[in-house]
Amino acid sequence: MKKLMIVLTLAALLAFAGQSFAHSPLMSCFDNGDGTVTCEGGFSDGSSASGVTIHIVDGNGKVVKETKMNEDSELTFDKPSGTYKVIFDAGEGHSVEVNGADIVE
Repeated sequence: MKKLMIVLTLAALLAFAGQSFAHSPLMSCFDNGDGTVTCEGGFSDGSSASGVTIHIVDGNGKVVKETKMNEDSELTFDKPSGTYKVIFDAGEGHSVEVNGADIVE
């Protein structure tokens, strides 16, 4: 019985070991007060978001701008009029959406 518990414990540790190396996308945006918005991105493990695609989408779901994070994992863009959202798109399972109404000075 003791050997079975040890084997099951080791199997569980191996099965979940990959999850400890997972990283989650992070992004925060703020209104600069001059008609522009700046967003900063990255990953929970400290990885850079340089080159990650960013979509600016209007209230109808139309992409009005598509660009990428710079080498400092930042992006500054002209604030769209009306409702919009900013989408950090680092691939399947690695995206973040920030609603324009939540972006404040």
